[in-house]
Amino acid sequence: MMPRWLRKLHQVVGLLVGLQLLVWTCSGLVMSLLDVKKVRGEEFRVTSTSPRPWPANALSVDSLLAKATAPVQSISSGWLLDQPVYRVAGPQGPRLVDASSGAGIVLSAELVQKLALATYTGPGHPGQAELLEPSLETRAHAGRVWRVAFSDREDTSVYLSQQGELLWHRNRSWRFYDFFWMLHIMDYSGRTDFNNYLLLSMAVGGLGLALSGLGLLIGRLRQINWTGLGRSGRCELSLFSPAGEKLQTLKAVPGKIVYQTLAGQGMQLPSNCGGGQSCGLCMVRVLGQAPAATAADREHLSERKIGSGWRLACNLTIKQGLAIELPEGVGQRTVCKARVEAVRALSPFLREITLRPELPAAAQFRPGAYLQLHIPPYSMERHQIEFPADQASDWAALALPASWSNTQPLRRAYSLACPVNQADGCLTLLVRIAHGRQALVNHPPGIGSSYLYGLKPGDALEFTGPFGDFAVQSGGRQKVFIGGGAGMAPLRAMIRSLLETGAAERIQFWYGAQSLRDAPYVAEMKAFALQYANFTWHLVLSGPAAPPELASGISTGLVHERAQQAWLREGLDFLACDFYICGPPAMLAATRAMLKQRGVADERVSFDDFKS
Repeated sequence: MMPRWLRKLHQVVGLLVGLQLLVWTCSGLVMSLLDVKKVRGEEFRVTSTSPRPWPANALSVDSLLAKATAPVQSISSGWLLDQPVYRVAGPQGPRLVDASSGAGIVLSAELVQKLALATYTGPGHPGQAELLEPSLETRAHAGRVWRVAFSDREDTSVYLSQQGELLWHRNRSWRFYDFFWMLHIMDYSGRTDFNNYLLLSMAVGGLGLALSGLGLLIGRLRQINWTGLGRSGRCELSLFSPAGEKLQTLKAVPGKIVYQTLAGQGMQLPSNCGGGQSCGLCMVRVLGQAPAATAADREHLSERKIGSGWRLACNLTIKQGLAIELPEGVGQRTVCKARVEAVRALSPFLREITLRPELPAAAQFRPGAYLQLHIPPYSMERHQIEFPADQASDWAALALPASWSNTQPLRRAYSLACPVNQADGCLTLLVRIAHGRQALVNHPPGIGSSYLYGLKPGDALEFTGPFGDFAVQSGGRQKVFIGGGAGMAPLRAMIRSLLETGAAERIQFWYGAQSLRDAPYVAEMKAFALQYANFTWHLVLSGPAAPPELASGISTGLVHERAQQAWLREGLDFLACDFYICGPPAMLAATRAMLKQRGVADERVSFDDFKS
């Protein structure tokens, strides 16, 4: 237990030193922001003059010394306006001598005013010259000085010695700077002493603060109950990249969750639910013996991934010597910036948002990858969401609140909807608004999606990524894509990439929507089907049937059921295909179950399920 007096001393010294640290910081900041040229008095000061030849009729130094009636210590030559002069220094002080006659010169106020004006280039008018006693403005010069004040915006004062030498241009900026200089060095009288007792006492106080704080820390550590954190309770969490490179070793607490431990170290894994075990994004691979898979693991991960050691970090408990692989080096990712290039309403509640990143999108932005958009704290009103006139009735039916807000920064995942090389290097996202209307009841709109629906071209936002391992598998096997809702995004990007690169295998795309108004990119997919003989497009509506004039090639029902019926009719070899699924959770689960019944192995089914 530390003595009470030490705690009290630590608090008092901490307050005093802390206040002075604040003064040091603020004064240093102010001085660094001031214009150095103004502070030095250079703004209205003549910086250079043309050299003039010394007159031939001037007395020589020997002649001047011969005429001297008092000891001479030094002689220097110069000009007093257009008059050549010698400045002679002796035991009784310096004096000014006419270089031609050797007669002494005494400056008058009128002459000093002219001398000051010769050094000045500003717009001000000079006042009367004054002979002043030493002051703070002239503290670097011993003895009296001449001052001439000018009527400019900086209140410039020109100081000259009694021999007519220019000493300084002082102004308002210098006086402002000098005040903070006084605060900074804590010399409140002369403003020149770095070793004054106040400054030294603050240094000693800072050292005492550090030592007393160390003593308090040691005392506090001795009081802590280290059960679970002692030798038997300490453990390490080792992080590896997909290439097997060891990234970092973290000190961890047994029993804590991996997701929370990484977040506490500034390593934010992808997540839409904040570690709530509902989005399935925070996947890590356990190296070595993985713990038994939980219900959340089995809901979001395939049997193949589970068998390979993948687990959700949000319910993976740390144990002694746990080592995990972070997908794509998540722990080392940086925040990127982008601007909104365009916003396009594809349907009442699906929008294409095109982002122009500050740095060019590289090869890692492959089809199937997703970004984590950073949603900042914000306040938003209903009128900020704009929509085409023909969608007004859809939005009116939602009865959105007049305003809503978000108080905490969060992240939301969105897949690329187009290969970056086909989008002029831009990042194309497909965003479905979570408008909150369910079973005729209106709930608050989604925090992330409603924010994105309020974006306009030119707006800035941040993102992290790309992430994910949802990608087209190599090889010439037939490829079947099944999607719904915003799941269109990664599937469209994959299909466009395959078609552009000349893939020759058969490609099917089955897409489910509630109505024809809810289906994006229909015209584009029809055009691809006409252009590429190996591509077929199938649209399935679960709600109202399409109008007769548009119903050609469109069926009704559930997309996975209509696809299975068609495959059975044509005799599709399920085992010879690769399947790619993305869409609402119910559609995804039903489609995976159907494929499993047909004997399709897990490694032939790739899916993504968080963008519905």
